[in-house]
Amino acid sequence: MPLALKSTLQATLFAVWGFILINLILLSAFTFFLFNLCVTTFMIWFIITIIAWILAVIPVFKFVFIPWRRNQCRSWTRNDRQCRLSIAFFHPYCNDGGGGERVLWSAIESILKKYKNNIQIIIYTGDTNATPEDILHRVKQRFDMNMQVYKPSITFIYLRSRFFVEAKYYKMFTLLGQSIGSMILGLEAMIRFIPDIYIDSMGYAFTYPLFHYLASVPVFAYVHYPTISTDMLEQVRERRPTYNNRGLIASSSSVSKIKLTYYRLFAYLYGWCGKCAQMAYCNSSWTQGHIERIWALPARSIHLVYPPCDVKPFLSMPLVDDNEQIVKTFVSVGQFRPEKDHELQIRSFHELLQRIPEHRQKLRLILIGSVRHEDDKQRVEQLQTLVENLNIVEEVNFKLNISFNELKTHLNKALVGLHTMWNEHFGIGIVEMMAAGAIVLAHKSGGPKMDIIDEGQTGFLASDIDSYATTMRHILEMKSDARQQIRERARESVDRFSMMNFETKFMEPLEKFIHLE
Repeated sequence: MPLALKSTLQATLFAVWGFILINLILLSAFTFFLFNLCVTTFMIWFIITIIAWILAVIPVFKFVFIPWRRNQCRSWTRNDRQCRLSIAFFHPYCNDGGGGERVLWSAIESILKKYKNNIQIIIYTGDTNATPEDILHRVKQRFDMNMQVYKPSITFIYLRSRFFVEAKYYKMFTLLGQSIGSMILGLEAMIRFIPDIYIDSMGYAFTYPLFHYLASVPVFAYVHYPTISTDMLEQVRERRPTYNNRGLIASSSSVSKIKLTYYRLFAYLYGWCGKCAQMAYCNSSWTQGHIERIWALPARSIHLVYPPCDVKPFLSMPLVDDNEQIVKTFVSVGQFRPEKDHELQIRSFHELLQRIPEHRQKLRLILIGSVRHEDDKQRVEQLQTLVENLNIVEEVNFKLNISFNELKTHLNKALVGLHTMWNEHFGIGIVEMMAAGAIVLAHKSGGPKMDIIDEGQTGFLASDIDSYATTMRHILEMKSDARQQIRERARESVDRFSMMNFETKFMEPLEKFIHLE
């Protein structure tokens, strides 16, 4: 083939190929444009449709269903239960047996002591595997409170959608996921029963707008721990890795900035929801400070009410002479949750044994706590594995879901009561330790630092492995008389956290809203 013809043919084929390629690019771009246009149009119409449905359903829900359902609930309260008023507690985990549950049952007892025949208590719970008898029996076993005498005045509403608030379903954006899930759970609760007064005793602030705006019910909140705090924002800003700020996120500046923005937006939403509460009880000065900043409620609507600590059973026990005890015990009390930081206790105790190996046979660490579900079981197993790896199996004991009497015995015989949670909102277990006669060594933050412990006088504070191990050794090496004086001062200081004080301060704001016709 002649060279000129070959060149012409190549040029022609190249031109055809170029023409086809350009058309394919243009066609692809046009197709992509049409696809995006269709998707955008679909999304716009989808959002408009959702908004239209919401605008159509909410008025019917609020002005038709809610009044009808409220009349049904009031009729049941007055005719079937022979009561004049209903007060509902939103506590999806009422059978857990922790400090929050002590507040719940103490609040209920405070109300029914005075209004047993006039008020019906409703408890929204997700503990569908427990009967009312099971729950009340556990209350007696764990808190030594006989709620059976009030059984006719207590009704449990079992919620089926509690799984929406469980953290395991939200690997990312956990706070937002659980909060939206709580709205679904709260909506189920409101559909099942509309009370005259709504009290959230677990910290699900995103349920408040539902009961405030839709049901027009007075909303009360007992805040154990703000869902988000300025400390959490600071933690992300400083890129400190913790149980709720993974090392992978903390190590990245850009990801930390994204998380910080997310936290700020969430804090705004949390504050807006909090404003729907007519009254907020805060369990410590630390919690109160954060709620005042984030919720921005009027000062008259925020009350500092320490959790009820039934210290009488502990105070009735005589102090044990630690000179007579061959084995010295360090006791920890708390649910096996990640924020309780049991790992810090174990590692601190291990460090203590490394420093004074000659006393190894005479020292024991006892971890006492309730196991609520599979996640807690796995956490305990992880801690037990850590104990094995540190070769201190003989020196560390786990006591799970023990009775109240057994708890009293362990605390009374303990030399030191350990607490390691950073920014613990209050610390009922700490007060119980002090009343029982244990010398408390708590984390230097939150409620323990601000409300409970006068460092060096009624207990001690620490913040890391070194300071915990150092202070534990200091307590061991103190003279018996000096330890005795700390115990006595600690016991004298716990009266301000008594059941009587809780009852008085809890009922005073609530009674302004109790109108018995």
